[in-house]
Amino acid sequence: MRRIADILRKETVGGTLLLVGAVAAMVWANSPWSDGYQAVRDLTFGPAVLHLDLSLATWAADGLLAIFFFVAGLELKREFVAGDLREARRAAVPVAAALGGVIVPAVLYLLVAGGAEGAARGWAIPTATDIAFALAVLAIVGRHLPTALRTFLLTLAVVDDLVAIVIIAVAYTDQLSPIPLLTALLPLGLFAALVQRRVRAWWLLLPLAFATWALVHASGVHATVAGVLLAFAVPVARSEKAGGPDAGPGLAEHFEHRFRPLSAGLAVPVFAFLSAGVALNGLDGLTDALTSPVALGVLVGLIVGKPLGIMAATWLVARFTHARLHKDLAWVDLAALSILAGIGFTVSLLIGELAFGAGTATDDHVKVAVLAASIVSALLATVLLRLRSRVHRRVHEAETIDRDHDGIPDLYQDAGDETIAGDHRQG
Repeated sequence: MRRIADILRKETVGGTLLLVGAVAAMVWANSPWSDGYQAVRDLTFGPAVLHLDLSLATWAADGLLAIFFFVAGLELKREFVAGDLREARRAAVPVAAALGGVIVPAVLYLLVAGGAEGAARGWAIPTATDIAFALAVLAIVGRHLPTALRTFLLTLAVVDDLVAIVIIAVAYTDQLSPIPLLTALLPLGLFAALVQRRVRAWWLLLPLAFATWALVHASGVHATVAGVLLAFAVPVARSEKAGGPDAGPGLAEHFEHRFRPLSAGLAVPVFAFLSAGVALNGLDGLTDALTSPVALGVLVGLIVGKPLGIMAATWLVARFTHARLHKDLAWVDLAALSILAGIGFTVSLLIGELAFGAGTATDDHVKVAVLAASIVSALLATVLLRLRSRVHRRVHEAETIDRDHDGIPDLYQDAGDETIAGDHRQG
């Protein structure tokens, strides 16, 4: 089990399982046994109390994705509290990029599809980047890229997903029941009190986490919000009473290590499998789906809006504030990354279901468009990231060559760069 868990923690494995789930759903939904796929999606189970008698597809969208957002929230909190983003100047750039990657795609979607009847309700579909899919592509093709690029992508993807969750809570909550929502504060508060005391007992924490999730779900707010709230309650710093920095990983890191295999190996692939199955009805059906106003809006929003919004927001922040790109990143690296951010799989599919209703014709158009835009973005980004990976590899190799053994890489001596050479003499 430990070996399996270690395998599932690899980003390439999680992204591969997501794709396998999506492809399997598409194959089954377009096979002679497509009725069986729909029957599996509609299979209902669970207690009626707190409206938990849900279909299997809803359990995946509301329950399994809460695990996904719990893990994502833990990683983001660790980055902001103890990671590369603890400095406000460094964190401002990817956060601004994420906001630009939310606003511009939404605006372009409305410009393209907003005129069609009822289409405006899907304005938030192209706002989110799929963390698992995008990081998997980066891990596969970017072996020699700077680690700062992964941190930038992680922050961008988690922030815009969190923004998307806030949008879901505000814009796609039709009926809000305040009593369950307020009641959810009780188990959430108890959970927070226990984890602040570094309690790890699953038999205490899991019932409180499930109670928080169930009450948030019953309130009408999308239940994935509970995953984010629970993650933000977990402390990052190690307990001084437990021995300080030498006492092992902090609680956030511990939980992330434990739950990541569950998220990557079960939550996201099962959601993809139960959400991505669309009956295309041949080439004509595919053409009809991709040419609908909603699908065109999603395509433009993800493929064009994401890169445009991310690059524009980053440039504005770097131009008019003291925030700067990480020293290891070039603008061309960011351009490739901004295209990769057009992969909007998991949360985009979720918002599509909430906006237009699961199983409707418009929701099917959204799924086709999200899949197509994600594939196009992944392919374009793969080409650019591979080229940049080769450049970074050559630079790294050149920087390690010092034939005269004077402590100064030949790259800088040959270029006559006295400033950099001087830095190496001092260092």
